[in-house]
Amino acid sequence: MPATPTVHSVWYKNLWPWIIIGILATSVTLSLTMVSIAVNNPDNLVNDNYYEAGKGINRSLDRELLGQTLKLKADVHLDEVTGEVELRLSGDSQPQTLELNLISPTQPEKDRKVALTLSGEPGRYLGQLEDKVEGRRFVELLGAEKGQTWRLFEEEDVAHGVTLVLGDEELKGAEHLDK
Repeated sequence: MPATPTVHSVWYKNLWPWIIIGILATSVTLSLTMVSIAVNNPDNLVNDNYYEAGKGINRSLDRELLGQTLKLKADVHLDEVTGEVELRLSGDSQPQTLELNLISPTQPEKDRKVALTLSGEPGRYLGQLEDKVEGRRFVELLGAEKGQTWRLFEEEDVAHGVTLVLGDEELKGAEHLDK
């Protein structure tokens, strides 16, 4: 009997090699996409200069200690309808202007700065917010007394219609400093 030749089909006519190639091509494409996203959108939450940041913390504590020495307390009210910011400041400092910073812990584009000016009533300051601010924020109030800058700084849950109280919490991180 004559031998029957075996028929071999070419690899590219089979389904399984194309499935394997498709999986590999998809993983390479997705990997390159992720690399391009990582390169084009760097993480800006990491501080490269830790030493300078540490020195800045000490300067900040000095400003907060000055605020505590002046016995400063502030009540901040944000009006949802008009965007008006009303601040009542009590203590031994009444500057003409104050700066209120509403800082988002993770999204710098949501940070807001409000310039507050002294109204006709002592201790009452007014300013204007451009848009609605809600959620967890670091609330920073800056002012000056006799050429020195003081600071009230607290983490608050900001909502319109809610009064925020600054200066009511104990100063953290200054236990080692003399008062």
